[in-house]
Amino acid sequence: MAKSTPPFAPFEWMIAWRYLRAKRAEGGVSVMTWISLIGITLAVAALILTLAVRTGFRVEFVDTILGANAHVTVYHVAHENEAGQMVRTLPEYQSMAERVREIEGVTRVAPLVKGQVMATAGNYNSGVEVFGITREDLSGLPRIVDAETGRGDLDRFDEGIAIGTGVAQTLGVGLGDKVKLISPNGVKTAFGVSPRVKSYEVTWIFSAGRYDIDKTRIYMPFAEAQLYFNREGVADELEVLVSDPEEVERFTMPIAQAAGPGALVWTWQDSAGGFLRALQMEDNVMFVILSVLVLIATMNIVSGLIMLVKNKGRDIGILRTMGLTEGSVMRVFFICGSITGVIGTIVGVTLGCLGAIYIDTIFQVVNWFAGGGVWDPEIRNIYALPAKLQLGDVISAVSLSLGLAFVVTIFPARRAARMNPVEALRYE
Repeated sequence: MAKSTPPFAPFEWMIAWRYLRAKRAEGGVSVMTWISLIGITLAVAALILTLAVRTGFRVEFVDTILGANAHVTVYHVAHENEAGQMVRTLPEYQSMAERVREIEGVTRVAPLVKGQVMATAGNYNSGVEVFGITREDLSGLPRIVDAETGRGDLDRFDEGIAIGTGVAQTLGVGLGDKVKLISPNGVKTAFGVSPRVKSYEVTWIFSAGRYDIDKTRIYMPFAEAQLYFNREGVADELEVLVSDPEEVERFTMPIAQAAGPGALVWTWQDSAGGFLRALQMEDNVMFVILSVLVLIATMNIVSGLIMLVKNKGRDIGILRTMGLTEGSVMRVFFICGSITGVIGTIVGVTLGCLGAIYIDTIFQVVNWFAGGGVWDPEIRNIYALPAKLQLGDVISAVSLSLGLAFVVTIFPARRAARMNPVEALRYE
């Protein structure tokens, strides 16, 4: 009794390799193989690069939010003050901050005074939002006090103000220059409220990594902001940072309870939730579209294998009469298609990873060819196209490509295995 050969025996790999190296007379097979290889390579590279940009964009966006804003904001419902006006200030902000600070997982609580004013310098002006905060609390915002992106002397913050790079560019000011702030709700006089106008020295210029923040934000010492905005003895809100911002929802109820009656909470996910959901939906759609491109690329393998089976019909008949089983024939052509898929995937992963790593250089080249203006930070809010490689994204792309390549290869391979050797050799 003849001994059966094990699957994927060396001779099967040898035959498959000889078939892939098509002769000049069978150049169509070779061309289809190259088309399949290039198609899979480009599709996998595009998929990995898109996944990396998607991940990098979300990471950069979230990091700029968490690095320059509160994770949880505590404010008050509208209530009547001593003058009979309806306000939303926090009259006992110090005791409220102490209670919130005692919650496990809360890393920082900072009282804030906020207001919108007109900033002017020379002949330039810009609408800005002023945040009144202490120097100690300001040092807890990594995106604001980063020495690599900011410049100036934070130790002199109490003597002036900190402004974003966008504000500095709009007003044409630098360190040591004076910026005049004009508030419509200023000094109370016998004739009503007159605008408050005061000049401050620029002691720190920061870049938070978000165009909308750098363009509109100014930080002022907390005590000075209380005087400037008529908030003596009160704060507008509490800025709360927590240890796990991604799980911020589990902190909202304890913080609201600790803040006391009338307190309301607003998380960073509430403010950015719509954008993040839209981003997730766009990610899913892009993954589906690029998956279709990978499928189309792998379908070229089917065309190449069908041509190969047609050209090798005589060889298949001879091999079958020599004792080659249907399983061996099927595995030979399965190897032919799979090798194309594997090589295309490997090259595609390499190109995709290199593209993600050197995304800045590639984008500079594209921007140069396009004449500049490809990336507008006013629209996208961040200054550059980010990319972040993650092992899970690479594995997803590899699994999709190899899975499709292996599946589509089965059908022409089965066709070759079921070819009748007598029919294949009838006209030979």
